[in-house]
Amino acid sequence: MARVDSLSRSEAQARGFTALELLVAMAVTAILASIAYPSFADQLTRARRVDAVIALGAAQQAEERWRANRTSYGSLADIGVAATSGAGHYVLQVVGASATGYQILASARGAQSRDAACRHLRLGVVGANFDYASGPDATVSNPGPANRRCWSL
Repeated sequence: MARVDSLSRSEAQARGFTALELLVAMAVTAILASIAYPSFADQLTRARRVDAVIALGAAQQAEERWRANRTSYGSLADIGVAATSGAGHYVLQVVGASATGYQILASARGAQSRDAACRHLRLGVVGANFDYASGPDATVSNPGPANRRCWSL
């Protein structure tokens, strides 16, 4: 019977972790998390940017429907589009509307405001020409490569 008790204790000791093993496992987990988190955060920011592109596309369609029956393009209230994107990451505003074109600006808000280079996205239409612009501020002055990066999802 004494032999069974000694085996039970040695088996119990073999199943557990030592404090050192636990610390090593936690350190490895922390290192892997510190490497993976920036990539995850970047993908999350890009995914939220889709919210703006969808909202701008919906506003563009509404503007064209409005213009088909009127002599000029309209404001967000005229065309029946909400001032906030579907998921709420962007605020929309019509910054210019005339008989020949319009500009709709999507400005990031909340956590999406950390998307520094692509904080503002602007869709402009003049005649049959489309203009896609982006930038860190409302002037949407990103150069070509940065602008393409903001709009390519």
